[in-house]
Amino acid sequence: MNILTQLYRPSLSLLTDLYQLTMAYGYWKSGVSGRETAFHLFFRQNPFGGGFTLACGLEHVLAFMEQFRFDSDDLAYLAGLRGNDGAPLFEDGFLSYLGGQRLTCDVHAVPEGTVVFPHEPLARVTGPIIQCQLLETPLLNLLNFQSLIATKAARVCLAAQGKPVFEFGLRRAQGIDGGMAASRAAYIGGCAGTSNVLAGRFFGIPVKGTHAHSWVMSFDDEREAFVAYAEALPNNCVFLVDTYDTLDGVRRAVEVARRLRERGHEMIGVRLDSGDLAYLSIEARRILDAAGFPDAVILASNDLDEHLITSLNDQGARIGVWGVGTRLATAYDQPALGGVYKLTAVREPGQEWRYKVKLSEQAIKTSNPGILQVRRYFQDGEALADAIYDEPAGLHGECTIVDPLDMSRRRTIAADARYEDLLVPVWRGGQRVYDSPSLEEIRRRAGEQLSRFHSGVKRFDFPHQFPVGLELRLWQLKNRLIHDARSRK
Repeated sequence: MNILTQLYRPSLSLLTDLYQLTMAYGYWKSGVSGRETAFHLFFRQNPFGGGFTLACGLEHVLAFMEQFRFDSDDLAYLAGLRGNDGAPLFEDGFLSYLGGQRLTCDVHAVPEGTVVFPHEPLARVTGPIIQCQLLETPLLNLLNFQSLIATKAARVCLAAQGKPVFEFGLRRAQGIDGGMAASRAAYIGGCAGTSNVLAGRFFGIPVKGTHAHSWVMSFDDEREAFVAYAEALPNNCVFLVDTYDTLDGVRRAVEVARRLRERGHEMIGVRLDSGDLAYLSIEARRILDAAGFPDAVILASNDLDEHLITSLNDQGARIGVWGVGTRLATAYDQPALGGVYKLTAVREPGQEWRYKVKLSEQAIKTSNPGILQVRRYFQDGEALADAIYDEPAGLHGECTIVDPLDMSRRRTIAADARYEDLLVPVWRGGQRVYDSPSLEEIRRRAGEQLSRFHSGVKRFDFPHQFPVGLELRLWQLKNRLIHDARSRK
């Protein structure tokens, strides 16, 4: 099922920035529309001050590419755009050209659920310059947000130390698409389910829910509300106990749970949504255990994130399930990943690649040239280091990597080290060539990937910097290009 065409109109080709179209028009007018280019999508810093990022969103990229076309309504809209002189912005010939466009470019990408790091390409796009340019904005839109949310979810789940985390963020998410994408990415990042029923339908994510304070307040007293809920849904009883007095609410939940048990049902547990969650969970656990309900879970919500969950665990909280909403679905403490899309090589038909580098006064913003690939090395099953290298030049034998921001930081990896290349072909010559794994398989991959990294990389505060560098020959090439570019100024 193509989620994009199910939720939106078939054509999404106008999901772009205007300057992508004005550049495409310029290429067409200049007669270079057949020029071949290479672009790479990457980010410069891990989000949330962390030590890793989890790649996510590739399936939506492929869904977008499968239905990419400019239909008659799109072209009519573009025909109506005007320049500052009142004349049409685009010629009819260019609009006809757009109408015939189909994506014949090649795309290599990192599979979803892969742990990635700054400066490593999440995607490489090669092909006609106009096509590569038109893919920039949608690829950034689709990969940036889901990778951000998947990373946040992974951090929250690490903090939960194996206890289930449910994503409850739909009501605070950035619109319908933000809510859907966040639910999917959070599940890939490790969440056990979502409150988002539409995401449950489309993606097959387990859906979970309890009741709100309004349910309790709509009855004359709390006990009556719990009884009515138990009669309506005896197989879904998690009682929200903090509408009035939390611990009294737990005691009333126990009373109703006894009636449920007499009818052959078990209360699932109670939910805490305010107050001192550490203290209240400890006291609630004592009440539940003493009443004969040791298996009843205590679910906590209330603006949780990885830092608060860690603190509550450190305080001995007896919380068995975490409901995380706003701070997960909105990436509350960092609203964007900051991914970028840079030109790295050009060539005319039948000629050799000419590698390009973008200069900057800030070293972190100077781009890497080439047709890039990422090779991850392993030692005893644990990730050892990543080498960014030029794929046409190849990478054989012993490998020395250089930190792109600090030439004094180098590392040499033995020739016999086990490795895998991260970018795989997903689109070639106009069609998908990648069999997407199921959502469950992607989720498992994310967990397996994280398990292969040292715990220091997954630390929340002052994480260990995983070794990532340019392969020595690529680093030398980059520096020659920088020198040549500066000498021409």
